[in-house]
Amino acid sequence: MSGSSNSRRVFQFHLDLQSGMPVYRQIIDQVTGGIASGALSPGDQLPTVRQLAVDLAINPNTVIRAYRELEIRGVLDTQQGTGTFISRQRIQRDDAERQRRLNQMVTEIAARAGSAGFTIDELIDRLREVHSEEGKKRR
Repeated sequence: MSGSSNSRRVFQFHLDLQSGMPVYRQIIDQVTGGIASGALSPGDQLPTVRQLAVDLAINPNTVIRAYRELEIRGVLDTQQGTGTFISRQRIQRDDAERQRRLNQMVTEIAARAGSAGFTIDELIDRLREVHSEEGKKRR
């Protein structure tokens, strides 16, 4: 009962054109993040290239690039005439990919905080506070 079931909530893509991150990377990160969070499951169908391009008001080639990279990684399966689905195979990230992703997130949040007038020290202090609060919740 995967992708064809209409009773499931549809995964929503959102772009942040101010982030400085390429749109195709945002799509890739949202799909992999959706899988990690459980919002997307193996067998779930993604929008067609044309539909996602229309929904996000972007060039279809951008969606093709993201979907193609996700297919190469084994995250997506595209079945001609049927659609694009979350792969049933388990995704494993290597250490280099994890570090690349972390560096990307840190760089993005540091840039956004800086443009909003916050210092790196303020950001680090707040991250420590959040970390401490999360530790207390787990106890």
